[in-house]
Amino acid sequence: MSGQSLLVPGKLSPSRAVPASIPRPEYVGKEGPTPYTGSEVQDAETIERMRIAGRIAARAMAEAASRIAPGVTTDELDRVAHEFLCDHGAYPSTLGYRGFPKSLCSSVNEVICHGIPDSTVLRDGDIVNLDVTAYIGGVHGDTNATYLCGEVDEESRLLVERTRESLNRAIKAVKPGRRINIIGRVIESYAKRFGYGVVRDFTGHGINSAFHSGLIVPHYDSPHHTTEIKPGMTFTIEPMLTLGSYEYDMWDDGWTVVTKDRKRTAQFEHTLVVTETGAEILTLP
Repeated sequence: MSGQSLLVPGKLSPSRAVPASIPRPEYVGKEGPTPYTGSEVQDAETIERMRIAGRIAARAMAEAASRIAPGVTTDELDRVAHEFLCDHGAYPSTLGYRGFPKSLCSSVNEVICHGIPDSTVLRDGDIVNLDVTAYIGGVHGDTNATYLCGEVDEESRLLVERTRESLNRAIKAVKPGRRINIIGRVIESYAKRFGYGVVRDFTGHGINSAFHSGLIVPHYDSPHHTTEIKPGMTFTIEPMLTLGSYEYDMWDDGWTVVTKDRKRTAQFEHTLVVTETGAEILTLP
């Protein structure tokens, strides 16, 4: 495993401004979102708007990822994604969500998820996850991926490759009539081959006009999550695999989640819509 020193919080810059002409999600400026009470199954018009949101999110993430290099700060990656989203008429969904101060999540090395971009400087050998969500047309598109920074050790590189593969396998398992827990069963079965931990307390989720609809998509084999998968449902799958334990600690910022044993972790995510025969990825660039 990489001998990199553990992360410490950096200095936070002010939140970035969004042009007044760009519509905000209803939760901006509030303590939290209004609970979603609609259906998990979306109509064709909503799904088309989600394709647009998903495509913009994917392109914003790719633009930020193209700047990943030793010496670059995570705050700079946030700036790039923020400007791309705004330039394309989209609001960065994380900005102001339950008080989150930035326009993407940047989770480096032992950070499982929800890392806050700051003055942290990326180092040769780091792995960094970028999580970007776009809000446009009244709907959200949510995606993330883990990237290599410079020359990364073999153990970390394999973790990243296999986490991506776990998402691909889970997407292929989505079929109408199956239960939602098939997703976690496939992910956990694959991860166990390599002795990886599968994070349990942070999950995929329903998404549409709501950033999080209330539908939970676990990434481990859960007998308790038996919602039937139906055509038109929209949700994310976003497995988080670890080199060690799936248990975690949280920093004092109330957001940054790190592995309890401080071993590295990787994550990949797509927003999907269930079709008559499987699933369509909505977050492709």
